[in-house]
Amino acid sequence: MKALFLGVALCSVVLASAGPAVAKEGSGAKGKRGTHAEAETMVRKAVALIKAKGQDKAFAEIDNPKGPFVDRDMYISVFDMNGVCRSHGYNAKMIGKNMLDLKDPDGRPMVKERVELAKTQDKFWQRGYKFVDPLTKTIMRKDMYVEKVGEVVVCCGVFQDE
Repeated sequence: MKALFLGVALCSVVLASAGPAVAKEGSGAKGKRGTHAEAETMVRKAVALIKAKGQDKAFAEIDNPKGPFVDRDMYISVFDMNGVCRSHGYNAKMIGKNMLDLKDPDGRPMVKERVELAKTQDKFWQRGYKFVDPLTKTIMRKDMYVEKVGEVVVCCGVFQDE
């Protein structure tokens, strides 16, 4: 129960401290959400940037909330294989934090699950966990596309209207 409360509280802090950075013009309207295909494209671009420029330079670009790695309700986040957030396009306050024990409102350990999946798959969708939508500030179902590059996983999620 304590872990569940901590997970929900952390999600709330993430959104409260990030402000409206994700809500660009036209966001929030029906049909204006990011799509699964767009999430995959954004992750591929971030992976290519990491390979071309190295982690430090790439992470600086990914961390820019007004840059190309934040679009409507989609943003890139990067975790190492220990669950530490290495880069975050939506909320820089998450960078450096170990999120391995973060759980969704149903108690699902989403980052731990993601890291475990990355040990056996280089590319995958993590489907159906719950997270706070940056546009509506409500808990929604989310799917996360993930690609492993070296010892980090590059992620971009899409929220599902249920």
